Amino acid sequence: MIKVKSPSRIHMSLIDMNAELGRVDGGVGISIDYPHVVISAEIDDDIKIIGSSMLAPRMEAAARILLPHGEGVRITIEEDMPLHVGCGSGTQASLSVAAAVNKLYDLGLSVREMAIAVGRGGTSGIGVASFEKGGFIVDGGHKFVDKGSFSPSSASRTPPGPVLFREDFPDWEIILALPGENMYIGAHDAQEVDIFRKECPIPLQEAQAVAHIVLMNMMPAILERDIEGFGQATNRLQTIGFKKREIQLQHQSVRDLIELLQDSGAYGAGMSSFGPVVYAFTDNPEDAAYLKEDAQAFLDSTIGGKVIITKANNTGALIWEE
Repeated sequence: MIKVKSPSRIHMSLIDMNAELGRVDGGVGISIDYPHVVISAEIDDDIKIIGSSMLAPRMEAAARILLPHGEGVRITIEEDMPLHVGCGSGTQASLSVAAAVNKLYDLGLSVREMAIAVGRGGTSGIGVASFEKGGFIVDGGHKFVDKGSFSPSSASRTPPGPVLFREDFPDWEIILALPGENMYIGAHDAQEVDIFRKECPIPLQEAQAVAHIVLMNMMPAILERDIEGFGQATNRLQTIGFKKREIQLQHQSVRDLIELLQDSGAYGAGMSSFGPVVYAFTDNPEDAAYLKEDAQAFLDSTIGGKVIITKANNTGALIWEE
């Protein structure tokens, strides 16, 4: 039996949705320990997905792509994560099954090769890199001539972009607020495609500003373990570029929650991907508990949901045999 435990990720921002320089996308994000996907896998005579989960169809599709002709696999979903909330569940589900099949049948594929096979990483490479090595990640996007359009990963067949920078994320507390299920309105599928077409290209000066923040604020702050500088950069990212457009599409309460965390002592707060998941950082466990309490009280009085405290994942997915 093969077991796989994959991290989720915070997608902080796409970098260049202007493409004037000939490249598009690029991303910055953090691999996190929880929520996560845990599966076990065994060779079978057919494809069987055991366990109720909205991720089951993605898992089955990944298995069909990777399995040698005539072979099967039995996948048991032991833990999963919500779909379309901003944690990258689709990529982690697909890669977890791909990794299990790869190991069971000794296919010898790299993580990048598996991602290309199952069609992940066509816009942002953060989820694929999180699965491979974890940490704080910046990827370099794609040649626009290869991609041909502004589009999400679900509508792109380009391979994951190159990882430009990867560093262990500091041992800071990460507060993660998951609004109630009725608020799971992160864009996906045709809606996501329409948003990219409508909002892009982003003005060049905004793409330049995002790149400037990532290169001259965020990356040095990670290397210097400067949570104040990192938090300030995080807050600035919420106000420009494609991230600004993603936040504008959200319910007012999600926007209010980001401001609440920014004003309540967090070093930085923002929304992951298309949301509605909101995150914040602090380096003090007591402060994290207070921030969690404030955010939970806000959710309880507005849109519902739960708040957790987690940490970065600096190893990537775990794959082992039992």
